[in-house]
Amino acid sequence: MSRRFRFRESLIYGITEDFYRWFSVVIFVLIAFFVFLAIDASGKGTIEKQQESLENALARDIVQCYAIEGTYPPSLDYLKEHYGLVYDESTFFVDYQPIAANLYPDVTVIKVSKR
Repeated sequence: MSRRFRFRESLIYGITEDFYRWFSVVIFVLIAFFVFLAIDASGKGTIEKQQESLENALARDIVQCYAIEGTYPPSLDYLKEHYGLVYDESTFFVDYQPIAANLYPDVTVIKVSKR
């Protein structure tokens, strides 16, 4: 009667206790791996949304500057100083090339790889 609560060596279809232990470890590792993949995928989506938001903010500030002052901004620093443009410079590189005072500037936003 004292052995009735012990895990029997041979359970259903002769599967041993060691098999159940290894199976549990494998399941845990797989779940941890899929959680890591989900977190990584959500992080990539966040960076892409940040880049899209930065591009929209740049376009909005450039057009606002033209509407208020009658000329497009001469530099990216001008937008930062006068229109409050703020972004993470370690994550994104913004190439701002003014063409003329009355022509929309060439603006490119590039994600900088962090390694």
